[in-house]
Amino acid sequence: MSTSNDERRKAPAGERVADWADGRLGIYGLAKANMRKIFPDHWSFMLGEICLYSFIIIILTGVYLTLFFHPSMNEIEYHGSYVPMQGQLMSEAYASTLDISFDVRGGLLIRQIHHWAAIVFLAGMFVHMMRVFFTGAFRKPREINWMFGFLLFVLGMFTGFTGYSLPDDLLSGTGVRFTQGAILATPIVGTYISMFLFGGEFPGGDFVARFYSIHILLLPGIMLGLVVGHLILVFYHKHTQFAGAGRSDKNVVGMPLLPVYMAKAGGFFFLVFGFISALAAVATINPIWVLGPYRADQVSTGAQPDWYMGFAEGLIRAMPGWEINFAGHTLVLGVFIPLVIFGLFLGIIALYPFIESWVTGDKREHHILDRPRNAPTRTAFGVAWITAYMVMLIGGGNDIVATHFHLSINAVTWFVRIGFFAGPVIAFIVTKRICLGLQRRDKDKVLHGRESGIIKRLPHGEFIEVHEPLSQEQLHVLTAHEQYKPAEIGPTVDENGVERKVKAPQKLRSKLSNAYYGEDSQIPKPTADEYREITSGHGHH
Repeated sequence: MSTSNDERRKAPAGERVADWADGRLGIYGLAKANMRKIFPDHWSFMLGEICLYSFIIIILTGVYLTLFFHPSMNEIEYHGSYVPMQGQLMSEAYASTLDISFDVRGGLLIRQIHHWAAIVFLAGMFVHMMRVFFTGAFRKPREINWMFGFLLFVLGMFTGFTGYSLPDDLLSGTGVRFTQGAILATPIVGTYISMFLFGGEFPGGDFVARFYSIHILLLPGIMLGLVVGHLILVFYHKHTQFAGAGRSDKNVVGMPLLPVYMAKAGGFFFLVFGFISALAAVATINPIWVLGPYRADQVSTGAQPDWYMGFAEGLIRAMPGWEINFAGHTLVLGVFIPLVIFGLFLGIIALYPFIESWVTGDKREHHILDRPRNAPTRTAFGVAWITAYMVMLIGGGNDIVATHFHLSINAVTWFVRIGFFAGPVIAFIVTKRICLGLQRRDKDKVLHGRESGIIKRLPHGEFIEVHEPLSQEQLHVLTAHEQYKPAEIGPTVDENGVERKVKAPQKLRSKLSNAYYGEDSQIPKPTADEYREITSGHGHH
């Protein structure tokens, strides 16, 4: 009798396993502390999820492809299913890629999902970083997380480059040759790096195997660690949120991680996976069988890199072919200078959180996001950077633009050269004016209310439009932003009449601060007195 009672009181198997794990890992306390963590809800926050899910898809499809790919440059004669290539000499890497495409069940679909997921990952990273940049989500305490995201984007670029170089087709070989030329342009160490990377004179016999190790082990391992660290910091610092009712730097308004957010995130993962799979099924990418195997004496017509490398190639294509002789060495400035500019562009973006913190002198924690219009200089700077990036992207495909639009390639190149300097300046000025105009409109809405579209005639015959007052929540959103005061150098003469020496960094910070937050860079928020005067009926319709 007691035995049957004991059996009835026995916990289910799943609960017993959970109890066993809790006794050794403390999962109950961990789950209680984190599974009910609140996350805010806004459509722009999905951009980071797209990056994460596409990265997972890259890993899953990449594991499948490694089962069939042979990273060898040994030359063989092809006897596979693709008839036009029968009898052609090619590397084992190229032949195995053809086998994946035509003989492995689902191989071509997996290849294309893998490639499209890489494109989506980098595009998502680009847009996600711009969202973080324009809303000021990189400010303290998230500077390190911004660096993690930046490194993920840069490592993703090189992982993508090594990935599409592996098939050893004519297009990827042309890209590798381009990269080798850029390496050789590096003074002093360029030849050593090239010999080390390619195992001798280009193309050598080892670069596919070396790129393969870098592509499937080194770079993904670093990126996986950065992704984990990025997510841990998001949990630790809590998610940023836009200004609104009940929201402050000390709380988060949203939904709990379990079950609401996890259910939404799980569904969104399958939506992203489905979209990338559908894209891979209907849109061909990297058809290596059309191009043929790589030959060092051949170049594929219209060779273009993936979009994320187009900026670097555009810089080199737009740069004049300058060379100088220095100390008995030839310096190829036409390649080296663009690479330096490319590094500077990326470096400024990487260090921007620290630059802005130094300019503003703001060392406080920020968990409420800015509206881009309320930080005109920062927003204008971001748009200028994107403009330069897009102009150089056109430069990276100047031959394609010229042939498709029936233009002179020289005209396209000169457009890119001029646009690289003029475009960002124009974009900066226009964006800043737009932001200031939007600020004026917000101020007018706070003081006068929203335009209702209702026309009313007054007793003395005047026609006016009735303005509806804003709700308290709307007023809060439009007035919640902070307005910094420019940093001042202060008096240059002390109380004894002795001139104080002002250091150059202090002068620079004062000028930058005035450019960021001077009278021409922000519209003063309406004061409480102005609001009371307007809403009391004096001069308000």
